[in-house]
Amino acid sequence: MPNERFERGMARLAEMGHNSPIVSMLDETAPDMAKYIYEFAFGDIHSRPGLDKKSRELVIISAIASLGHAPLELKSHVNMALNIGLTRQEIIEALMQLTVYVGFPTAINAIFTAKEVFEERDRS
Repeated sequence: MPNERFERGMARLAEMGHNSPIVSMLDETAPDMAKYIYEFAFGDIHSRPGLDKKSRELVIISAIASLGHAPLELKSHVNMALNIGLTRQEIIEALMQLTVYVGFPTAINAIFTAKEVFEERDRS
């Protein structure tokens, strides 16, 4: 049953132009995890005041890229970042900045993942 947090999360994802299959894939196997994404990640945390959407997405992209093993999530957030007005160059600059802190291989892999998103969008 949707609640205020769930609805706020759904609204935030809609604002971000969310089109990732992640949540629908989770709905099939782990519906509670999908609910947590709506309620906690986007309803509570992503919807907080204090950072604008672009700044928040740069933080998220940097954090996911730093993990080095979450390309589906990184693609999702690169897409949302582009949907809300971040430029490709801003995204690449943020990923290049990571080189100093997480190393070349992790930053390069993140750049290649972003490149995949750019190419997918160019084909659409």
